[in-house]
Amino acid sequence: MKQKEIVRRGYNKVSYAYRDETGAGDFTEYDGWLAELSALLPENSPVLDLGCGCGLPVAQTLAEKFVVTGVDISPVQIERAQRLVTRAYFICTDMSEIDFPTEHFAAVVSFYAIIHLPLAEQPALFARVRRWLKPRGYFLATVGSRAWTGMEENWLGVASATMAWSHADAETYHIWLVESGFEICRTEFVPEGDGGHTLILARAAGVSPPHSGTELVEV
Repeated sequence: MKQKEIVRRGYNKVSYAYRDETGAGDFTEYDGWLAELSALLPENSPVLDLGCGCGLPVAQTLAEKFVVTGVDISPVQIERAQRLVTRAYFICTDMSEIDFPTEHFAAVVSFYAIIHLPLAEQPALFARVRRWLKPRGYFLATVGSRAWTGMEENWLGVASATMAWSHADAETYHIWLVESGFEICRTEFVPEGDGGHTLILARAAGVSPPHSGTELVEV
């Protein structure tokens, strides 16, 4: 089974274990990240959430001030997001295949989602994100800290739920983003268990690259 289909089926199975209907959990890190981003954007700016899950807490928080579009590969997650966060617009699709108009979003966020894509597809996604951003728009994302690719069975204690990840190391992500036309504003190591992730805040630099020819999705 291909990696993205494993991810789709995995999140369909673990959706409620990953986040309940109240969105309960320790989201202290999310609160700080979103507050930092929100301070950089005018109210009612268009914001894209890649790998939005069920919409809690990220899309829900952003929708209080901004016009939010969420994208996720899991139909279960998107159905829940549409029900739980009615002020945002959600699309069920593969983030590596969707496209949007050039210079449409003031910011793009993606937490713990890009690392589910096959590594070979991640640099192209960064290039498209750069094109979707308005001049000087922001990209806030968690990516890998060290290189690792693998799977876990019975993820989150859910029987027969398999999940897959692909991480590059932090230096590689830095290189990919700069090559895609970003300026790195700051990075932060986010510990998790025996390892962790890298939070990157980047800003679109220079002129947007030409359109790739992929069909646009109007939002």
